[in-house]
Amino acid sequence: MQKLLSEIRACEVCKEHLPLGPRPIISVTNTSKIILVSQAPGKKAHEQNRAWDDPSGRKLREWLGVTEEQFYHPDNFAVLPMGFCYPGKAATGDMPPRKECAPLWHDLVWKQFKNVELILLIGKYAQDNYLKDASKRNLTENVANYKDFLPKYFPLPHPSPVNRFWTIKNPWFEEEVLGELRERVAGVISP
Repeated sequence: MQKLLSEIRACEVCKEHLPLGPRPIISVTNTSKIILVSQAPGKKAHEQNRAWDDPSGRKLREWLGVTEEQFYHPDNFAVLPMGFCYPGKAATGDMPPRKECAPLWHDLVWKQFKNVELILLIGKYAQDNYLKDASKRNLTENVANYKDFLPKYFPLPHPSPVNRFWTIKNPWFEEEVLGELRERVAGVISP
């Protein structure tokens, strides 16, 4: 796994498309139990070389019902984004993840895992890639029908503050889905 991580962290396949240059962010061990498949690191993650250390990460940890220490223990949670580098800014939020990363690296990383118990698909890019034809018309339908994808996958919206209106518009998410999510996470991770 360490050799593979070194190769990924040295990757420059799409460097000419990255406004801040390549800085692949991935955090995994071959014994990671919960895999966080998300979009791509944001600008702050790129600058700090640490995923989810921002308001989105705080909200995600709240949703999961875990401490920062539990979250950043890679045997508990692996960070495996669809794009490993910050893709740049769009009109609203960040650009989509670069299309090169997941096909180039994901299968190689998955072959290294030994203890995966749950895969959290955060956002529509991750959901479409992993759920394939089973993915519903939109993110809301994927999350509302999360039980269809269990026990392997658990689709979630992105916890970005930009998406706060989604959670306001869909109160069932916090009322019904988060309890199940926290229960499943608590049953998997180490204290």
